[in-house]
Amino acid sequence: MTGRDPAEAHRASTPLELLFDLCFVVAVASAAHALHDDLVAGQVWHGLVNFLVIFFAIWWPWMNFTWFASAYDTDDVQYRLLTFVQIAGVLVVAAGVRAAFEDQDFTTMVAGYIVMRIALVAQWLRAAREDPIRRAVAIRFAAGITLIQVGWVIRLLIGWSEIGYLTFIVLGLAEIAVPAWAERAGPETPWHAGHIVERYGLFTIIVLGECVLSTTTAVQAAFEAGGLAAPLLMVAVGGVLLVFALWWAYFKRDPDVGHHRSLRTMLGWGYGHYFVFAAVAALGAGLGVAADATHLPTHLSAQAVAATVAVPVAVYLAALAVLHAVRGLGLLRQVVVAVALVVVAALVASWVGAPAAVLVTAVIVCGLVAANVATLSRQPT
Repeated sequence: MTGRDPAEAHRASTPLELLFDLCFVVAVASAAHALHDDLVAGQVWHGLVNFLVIFFAIWWPWMNFTWFASAYDTDDVQYRLLTFVQIAGVLVVAAGVRAAFEDQDFTTMVAGYIVMRIALVAQWLRAAREDPIRRAVAIRFAAGITLIQVGWVIRLLIGWSEIGYLTFIVLGLAEIAVPAWAERAGPETPWHAGHIVERYGLFTIIVLGECVLSTTTAVQAAFEAGGLAAPLLMVAVGGVLLVFALWWAYFKRDPDVGHHRSLRTMLGWGYGHYFVFAAVAALGAGLGVAADATHLPTHLSAQAVAATVAVPVAVYLAALAVLHAVRGLGLLRQVVVAVALVVVAALVASWVGAPAAVLVTAVIVCGLVAANVATLSRQPT
């Protein structure tokens, strides 16, 4: 485990990494389903806060594994077994999502998190032993992860109160500070730029797939309950168009990432994807709410139902504008106008209805993608 070549040609995700992603999506789906249930019940703030907290606990270990694997994936027996341990921890986290949402009981989730982190610490200690050039960096990673994990265990004793929220914020900030602190100890870990871009792109596709699944399930239930009425058709068409347009928005241009960028820039790019992934997962929940509202009574107004779709879409578009480093007033203006129109579409749902607002939102995003493509085609490659 001396580090992969950061300039290796044709570096691609391994089957083990794909299995890792698939198991993480189980946890993402659990969080999105719990958010959907809270939104339908009218517990918007309760659902939103818990979703953001739980999604952090899901996304952060994925990000840690992804960057470690990009630098040190040996794909030997020891590496595979430790990765299996991390996958087992993910499944435990997924099993604890419901209890965390409904009862504020994070015991199961923290137990799964401990399993994942112990395996990752073992990987870093192996790197420290076998890659002497970057030993100081690897030891810092192992020490930082271990100390903060002790903090998460102590946090369980505090409970989920106002102090509990504060301790979560403190520990969460400490978690995201570890990579910057560790990488300053020596030569940078040899992550592969093309591999990282592919890994993030693949996880975006997988989360979009979860969005499709949740929407399809909700539309199917609505169809079986009341048939294919116009409101349900508008939600279904709007959902499909949104998935297509959001996929296109992400992949319309390769991001400018690599070792030529500063550590701060790369960390910002990696961390910023929290909003991309969380927005897509929340969109799946929102489309499910919109489909339910066509045949079931809800505790939400038409504006609120439309907002469960519009808000995640607006967050997604704004995050992509930052992550893709949109240059030029033309492209930036297009994003700002699209976000504003998406918000307006939700606000007028009281008059046009939530299903129509969802369809209009989708048309707006499709228009943004078309405008982006036209603008980019006139720019030099």
